[in-house]
Amino acid sequence: MPVYDERATVKRAIEAVIETELPASYELIVVDDGSCDGTRELLQNGSWPEQVRVLTHDRNRGKGAALRTALAEARGTYTTILDADLEYSPSDIPLLLEPLVRGTAQAVFGTRAFRSHSAYSFWYVLGNRAVTLFANVIYNCWISDLMTGQKALRTDLFRSLDLRERGFAVEAEIMARLVGRGIRVYEVPIEYRARSREEGKKLTALDGLRVLRTLLRCRLSA
Repeated sequence: MPVYDERATVKRAIEAVIETELPASYELIVVDDGSCDGTRELLQNGSWPEQVRVLTHDRNRGKGAALRTALAEARGTYTTILDADLEYSPSDIPLLLEPLVRGTAQAVFGTRAFRSHSAYSFWYVLGNRAVTLFANVIYNCWISDLMTGQKALRTDLFRSLDLRERGFAVEAEIMARLVGRGIRVYEVPIEYRARSREEGKKLTALDGLRVLRTLLRCRLSA
């Protein structure tokens, strides 16, 4: 769980994971990415169950960096990402794990439907569709939702992807590295509720350009 300035939601996000019935034992690695709104103090002073581990960055390094920090410490067979902003539901984690446990998939993405009551805006959805289409064209594949924040992989495979992106573009890099290896992504539908800018939405049009750059970099270096 990468966290940056999420004091208003991180406690509820952690509690939601703890309350979810997962099919096996687990650890929740929470990485505070240099928060300056009191999130770090809340995490460090919280009375968390033993399966919750809190790690910290001395400064903000980006979601990709937080993911790499967590992967280096992960001890489980499988790893899934869950943001701390409550846009995604931990109740969908078992859906992502099921194909992995069955052995029918190596990588599972949760696909968002972007319904009218849950999407952020027209331009946000259009931008997501655009970068997803671009990825499908240059990689000759079919992914429904490139930038989904819920992905699940075997931990050893996740570590081997040699991820370099520091920010949100790491989501695209994960897909690019998998497809570049010939690994087909298994997709399952998930619930999603986008928050507003006032609630702390952080993605911008500049992140979309970074995603395009990342997809091209990975394609040319394949």
